[in-house]
Amino acid sequence: QVQLAESGGGLVQAGGSLRLSCAASGRTFSDYAMGWFRQAPGKERDFVAAISWRGDTTDYADSVKGRFTISRDNAKNTMYLQMNSLKPEDTAVYYCARDRFAQSVTRRNVNEYAYWGQGTQVTVSS
Repeated sequence: QVQLAESGGGLVQAGGSLRLSCAASGRTFSDYAMGWFRQAPGKERDFVAAISWRGDTTDYADSVKGRFTISRDNAKNTMYLQMNSLKPEDTAVYYCARDRFAQSVTRRNVNEYAYWGQGTQVTVSS
């Protein structure tokens, strides 16, 4: 059974930075693309960033491009999201997710992901 656990969320002022981590259980972490999504109150869960199984391809939502960086360490079964220049509109619960299929490309659709973490709250004050 795959388990994902996010950490690193918190309260930060606008312009600040946070680094989220997603720790995965199991021995197959390195075989799957991974993604970050976020959900603000009353809104749908939106794509933030994704990284291929090898870590050589990344994709970002336009709203975070140039400010956020996704990465992974397959030896540690961990994925990261470095968030810089944070804005109040970045406030949301952030979720990490694992793709349904091994060795897949980066995807943006929530339905392409089979496993989800419990989420970590990020709050950016103005």
